[in-house]
Amino acid sequence: MSAETSQASVLDFIEQETLAVVGVSRNPRKFGNLAYRELKARGYRVFPVNRNLDNIDGAPCYSNLQNLPEKVDGLVVVVPSKETEQVVQQADAAGIKRIWMQQGSESEAAIEFCHNHGISEIHGECILMFAEPVKSYHKFHRGIVRLFGKLPH
Repeated sequence: MSAETSQASVLDFIEQETLAVVGVSRNPRKFGNLAYRELKARGYRVFPVNRNLDNIDGAPCYSNLQNLPEKVDGLVVVVPSKETEQVVQQADAAGIKRIWMQQGSESEAAIEFCHNHGISEIHGECILMFAEPVKSYHKFHRGIVRLFGKLPH
């Protein structure tokens, strides 16, 4: 993969207040659903995006980024890597300049697109290890990653 994620880009992303999550699932065990719920619980205003859902937990679910009711500060991508390049292109068209590609969602093409279009991107990291307050196994995981010197710096 491309260059490592910097601590500054992580801090910039998690300081944003309004996020969208592309790849929200109706299955509560899927990470897209978990990320959406956890980010909301941590005080973010979060808009769920999934072209196959009308709502999630009673909140409207948007079919694409262009249909969001307002511009968001950042985008969390939780889709298969083969779909991520298209998602980041849509984000660029929507004026979104911060993208977090959840582990497993990143692709070289998506990362390169972000770099070529002035989009701050994070990949290879779990957002729930950084968005405060970090809880449960995400806190434990962050501690292990820190122990081995693998946290962004």
